[in-house]
Amino acid sequence: MEAAAKRLFIFGVGYAGREIARQAMGSGWKVAGTTRTPEKVAELARLGIEAELIVERTYPPSSAFREASHFLFSVPPDAGGDAALQQFIGGVALCVEPPRWLGYLSTTGVYGDTAGAWVDETMQPNPGQARSRRRLAAERAWQAVGHQRGIPVHIFRLPAIYGPGRNVLEQLKAGTARCVDKPGQVFSRIHVEDLARTVLASMERPVERGAVYNVTDDAPAPQLEVVAYAARLLGLPSPPVVPWEEAAAGMSEMARSFYAENRRVRNDRIKSELGIRLEYPSYRGGLHAINDAASG
Repeated sequence: MEAAAKRLFIFGVGYAGREIARQAMGSGWKVAGTTRTPEKVAELARLGIEAELIVERTYPPSSAFREASHFLFSVPPDAGGDAALQQFIGGVALCVEPPRWLGYLSTTGVYGDTAGAWVDETMQPNPGQARSRRRLAAERAWQAVGHQRGIPVHIFRLPAIYGPGRNVLEQLKAGTARCVDKPGQVFSRIHVEDLARTVLASMERPVERGAVYNVTDDAPAPQLEVVAYAARLLGLPSPPVVPWEEAAAGMSEMARSFYAENRRVRNDRIKSELGIRLEYPSYRGGLHAINDAASG
């Protein structure tokens, strides 16, 4: 790929988007994107991200948008639909060249509850939560746009994302971590750096027809197991184990909804098609590295 073509535009430069931008710029990409507030513009600058940042707005599209070769969308749809999709459709005709790649950050929640069984990308989605149904609708809308315009669309289905500044170690230090015991319940996770590596690999060598990728680590695990491991790393006592029935009574509806679904997510496709070798194949390595970096 020619250097001049390596221009990425990110709709919604949040936690994952910042790491994707950092790694992309380190590989020679020019990166721009959208954010909602001037405060977040300043935050990105403090993190050393030298991307041109475009405050989110309607038309006309910015020069960075018009010159982009690749577009990544991380803004979640709401009850009114996917605003980023409408912005893209409204501005894509003004692009200097036809986009070469579209990426969409979705959720493994589109699989719904499988009672702990393993799922992969060949499984028919069956979302149980309204937010996951909106994500699936957005996936299909992006795939339709790609088909109509002949652009590869890569869907990245993500579980819980953790990394520096967003992890159970921070929760333990703040006294907000909980050990909820719901027998048989597991969650999948992905370290933000491995997520970014996967997206970058997709941009560098996209499958022409587009693809769906589960971006998870190799070790689904109960949350209480993760909390206990993190407590040992910090030399802190693990929070008391609270039975699910007791914990659920004090949870928000959103928190309860995460425990309503139980699945183990396979990641074979990112390895076979994108050549991904996870730096953090389990939460143990990921948390250990975060703790070492904070301690050093």
